This record gives sequence, C-alpha cells and structure tokens, in this order.
Amino acid sequence: MRLKPEQLDQHLAKGLQPLYLVFGDEPLLAQEAADAIRVRARQEGCAEREVFTVERGFNWQNLLTSGNSMSLFASRRLVEIRIPSGKPGNDGSQALQEYCARLPADTVTLLVCPKLDKAAQAGKWFKAMEQAGVAVGVFPVERAQLPAWIGARLARQNQRAEPATLQLLADQVEGNLLAAFQEVQKLALLFPSGMLSFEQVKESVADVARFDVFKLGDALLAGDVARVSRVLDVLRGEGEDPVLILWALTREIRTLAKLRGGMRRGGSLPQLMRDAWIWEARQRLVEQAVKRTSEARLLQGLKRAAGIDRMIKGLAKGDVWDELLQLGLTTAKV
Repeated sequence: MRLKPEQLDQHLAKGLQPLYLVFGDEPLLAQEAADAIRVRARQEGCAEREVFTVERGFNWQNLLTSGNSMSLFASRRLVEIRIPSGKPGNDGSQALQEYCARLPADTVTLLVCPKLDKAAQAGKWFKAMEQAGVAVGVFPVERAQLPAWIGARLARQNQRAEPATLQLLADQVEGNLLAAFQEVQKLALLFPSGMLSFEQVKESVADVARFDVFKLGDALLAGDVARVSRVLDVLRGEGEDPVLILWALTREIRTLAKLRGGMRRGGSLPQLMRDAWIWEARQRLVEQAVKRTSEARLLQGLKRAAGIDRMIKGLAKGDVWDELLQLGLTTAKV
C-alpha cells in the first residue's frame, strides 16, 4: 500500500500496520510522517524502541537476529531502520526481503530513507516492503500548492487568511518549507485565532524564500517576468555563480529554439519534446513557452547569452547581473 503524507493521520487513526517505509527529499514532511508513526506506536503499547542505522560495514544479520528475538520487556516494540544513502546494497536487499517475509510478532517496523529514484522503487526490497506494509512517499510542496499548504497549516492553529495573504506568505517562504513551518507557527504566537489580515502577515513574516537555478528556468518558461526578477535577485543575494545562472537560462533558450526550428520544418511538437528528452511533467510548461515566443527572439537571446559569457570571462565590459536580468526578461515576456 502507498499513501500520501496527508493521508497518514486518517490511516493511523484506524490502527497500525506492522511495517512502514517513509521516503522522500522533503525533510520536514518526512520527519513529521515518521513522528506520527512513532507517536501512534507508543499509543498502541510499543514501549521499547530499537534503532538500526545502515552505514558502511553494517551487519544485516543483526537486523534479522533482532526480528527473531522476543522483546526484552515482553511488550510491543518499534524497530526503526535508517538508510541515509537510500541504498541497502545486495546484502541489504536480500535481508529486507527476508525480514518482510517473516515480520516479527508484536513489532512495528519503520524504515526511513531519503528520496528514492524509479530504479530503487522498482527494486525487490522496495516492492517487498510496499507489499508487506505501507509506503509513504514524501515530496516537496510545489509553488502552486504552497498557498493551500500554508492555509491548511494555519487551520491547524485555528487561523485563516484570504487568498492574497496566503500568496504573500508563499512568496516569502518558497523553497524553504522548514522556514514556512516556523513562520506559520510564529503567527500563532503573535495573533489570536481567526482571520489574519494582509498587513499583519506582511509586517510579521520574514522573507526567507530560497531558490535554485532550476526555479529560474521554470519562471522563464512560464513567462513570469516578475518571478524571473525576484529569483535572480535572491540568487544574487545568496552569492550564486553567474556562470551557473547563465547556463540555466541558456539551456532553456536553446531548447526552445531547437523546438521552434523543428516545428518550422514541419515536426510535431509532442514528438519533438520527446526527442529532446523533456520530462512529461514539464512538457505543458515548455509547450506554452514555445507558443509564446518566436524563433528570432530565441536566437537573439542566444546571441546575447554569448555576450554575457564574454563579460563573465573578462573579455567584454558590462554589468553581468543586469545583462542576466535583461536576458531573462526579454525571453520570458509575451
């Protein structure tokens, strides 16, 4: 069985399964999911807790031996297995399959892993755990989902806000979910239950947004010039290397130019995107960008990018950051 994090509380209210796997690359949500399982385990009488951390040289026989042993205090117990690398190896894979085939009695097992790619999720050990218990996949909260996520968190502390206020909050904390969690908690300390005003939030919430160069590429494809400017400003403030930013912008422009050229020669955009290895999740965003811009503008953007590259290398004069901004804005605009 596989669950989303938001489904876990309702599931746990009906009782514990003998095995849980929590995996994903959003530390806050992964921690919350694991904590919810631990709390429920204590409520159901798991007085003993045994933790295995899988590091280099880990002896998987210790886990199997523990599984075959009775609880020290003859009560239910929680066995926690942590694999920081997300890769149990051949021996670990075999051991986990054996463990799942003979789950120990009066034991709740919790396995915690980081993000697992498709190959790992197709592995025999993962399939065995998913079949024997519950897998909870934890993924980052996307920008479009963030206002609703914040609204749900406010509701937990009996507070609410208008959509514009939630959007302000999202803009201030994007890319930094732990900070988002902390800022929402701060609002509970500062203001009573009920509706939060736009001004209250604006004056109280710090700008703790975090971005990477891939967010900049997404903003360019979306044609969001305000967001292009904001992401660039944050990246500059964080000391990001202009070379990396130029690479991110140029990559998107070059891809769009290639697609535009292919369409001009009679190619099908869906097929061209597949040939360019564009992920399915990004295809709609890329399609919108292709239809919005022109091949001439994209080629001009590549020419401008070459000029910025010369500036970064000290072969031409100019303000690199201003030129990066202009490159992003002129490519993103409708």
